[in-house]
Amino acid sequence: MFGKKSQPPIKSLIAQGTRIDGNLRFDEGLRIDGEVFGDIRSGGDKPSMLVISEAATVQGEVHADHVIVNGTVRGPVVARELLELQPKARIEGDVSYMALEMHQGAVISGQLKPLMVGTDEKPLLKLAAKSA
Repeated sequence: MFGKKSQPPIKSLIAQGTRIDGNLRFDEGLRIDGEVFGDIRSGGDKPSMLVISEAATVQGEVHADHVIVNGTVRGPVVARELLELQPKARIEGDVSYMALEMHQGAVISGQLKPLMVGTDEKPLLKLAAKSA
C-alpha cells in the first residue's frame, strides 16, 4: 500500500500568498501552499492526491483519496486511501482514514475514525520513525 501504486500527478497549485474563499473541487493532484476557506473535495473517477504544505491553512472539510498534511487544517479530514501526517501537521477536527501514517510532532485535536471495508479488516496504522 505504501509507495506501491504510482501517485497521481500534481496538476494544480494554490501558491503561498493566495487566499481562496469558497469550496474547491479538483481532479488528480492538488498542492496547497496558501489559504483555503471552504471545503476541498476530489472529483472524478481517477485516484486523487491532496498535499497541504507546511505554509498552508485550510478551514473546511477535506476529502481525497491520498491526503498529505504538513500544515494546518481546521475541519474534518477524510482520506479514502491513505492519510500522511508530517511533523508540522495540525488538524482541528475529526479524521477518517483507510490507512494512517503519522510522524512524530503531528497533532490531531479530534477523533480518529478508521474507514472499514470489511468487518474483519483492521485499520492500518504506521508510526513513522524519527529520521536522524
